Amino acid sequence: MEIFNELSEFISLRMKSCRSYAPGGDWIEHKAHADYDLWLVQSGTVKVQIAGIEHTAHPGDAVFFYPRVPYIASCGGEGCRFIYVHFDYGIGEQQQILGDFQLSGIINGELIREDADRFVQAFAQSEQRSGRPGNRLYLKACLTAVVAKIIERHGQGQYSGAFLDATSPRRSDRDLDVLQPIFRYIEDHLHTSIRMNQLAPLAGISEKYFISYFKKAVGITPGQYVYQIKMNRARDYLYEKKYTVQQVAGFLGYPDPFTFSKAFKKYYNVPPSKFD
Repeated sequence: MEIFNELSEFISLRMKSCRSYAPGGDWIEHKAHADYDLWLVQSGTVKVQIAGIEHTAHPGDAVFFYPRVPYIASCGGEGCRFIYVHFDYGIGEQQQILGDFQLSGIINGELIREDADRFVQAFAQSEQRSGRPGNRLYLKACLTAVVAKIIERHGQGQYSGAFLDATSPRRSDRDLDVLQPIFRYIEDHLHTSIRMNQLAPLAGISEKYFISYFKKAVGITPGQYVYQIKMNRARDYLYEKKYTVQQVAGFLGYPDPFTFSKAFKKYYNVPPSKFD
């Protein structure tokens, strides 16, 4: 899950549609969405059946669907109401990066209460003041916070998605799992100059196809990934205010302070000596 923190600058969320829906007790929906779909249940109960297994969401809970997973949804006899939002969530060119994580399912509302409430309030305001500049941007920011909280809770072991099973479409061989040895190697060898021919064998991939495989899985090239991690660590070292620029350059495998400063300024638009 740490990849979301390391590559936060590359994360994009595209909110496609967001609506409130209040079907009656006789409502039944058979569907599979092309994108991520999040329902925030406001009243009543929502029942979702996937691969013959029924799951129930209560007021305050969220229902998180992955793309192309068929489901049957219904609600109790009293009807129900929920806010739904369709969106894409990606890193770089990989716009469905969540496919490698078991996040889809019924999410207990207590795990995301604060961020979900903020999103619901933002949605209500956008409904009342439709067309006002900034409303859509704030709503997107609130949705980003909800998804971030779901990811955080999963990473802490507080939530395990219930919808993923043998019938759910999964990315081939769980691409990010295949790349775990590479992520660890990069982290352990930041003090060196890392070359692609060192990385490919770690994943059991030929050097010829390694870059394209990595980019398809992560959304950016391995070179961009290494550069991003080094800049993250440079930022952390400089925040500590314990190391000279020359020391930080050495920690990160740069041959001299000038080369490091040039790379740092390209990323942060200020030289490391003036970074604060």
